[in-house]
Amino acid sequence: MDATTLTHDFHLWQRFSKQDRLEREHRAARRKIAEVGTMATRMIKAYESMAAKGVSENACYRTIYKQRDAQGETMIREGWLKVRRIVAEGGTTRLRGTLITTFSLANGEQEPVNATVEKLTLEVYDEIVAGTKMKLACKVDRCDGDDQTDFITFLDSVRGDLKEWL
Repeated sequence: MDATTLTHDFHLWQRFSKQDRLEREHRAARRKIAEVGTMATRMIKAYESMAAKGVSENACYRTIYKQRDAQGETMIREGWLKVRRIVAEGGTTRLRGTLITTFSLANGEQEPVNATVEKLTLEVYDEIVAGTKMKLACKVDRCDGDDQTDFITFLDSVRGDLKEWL
């Protein structure tokens, strides 16, 4: 094998390794949300805090979510979410924001300058989690598109240097 082939294979292996890590991280976070019984009202408070810091400090938060591709395959992606505002109307709570997708299996790691940027609306709601016990847990899905669901945003992973790409 030549060096070019080895380097290509190595980068491909890195992508698959990161995809596997994100899949495990997403499953663990969903399990934790279900075990703790995090309710939508509590999650909304966290998003309100993110929106306030987004305005005052241009804060963007690390987010992982499921994305269904054209073939119907669902994969976890990673990005940075800036929450712009929270809208509560008619018994539903939605948040409007901007998402910069910085990792997908198809494209690998992307720097913000090259990443996909899109405005989106997410809905925060409670769902029943069936298992050995019935529990309520919070879920966040995109409501202005069908292919992105199950958003998990981390309060402890924040950055404020993405303003020029938003």
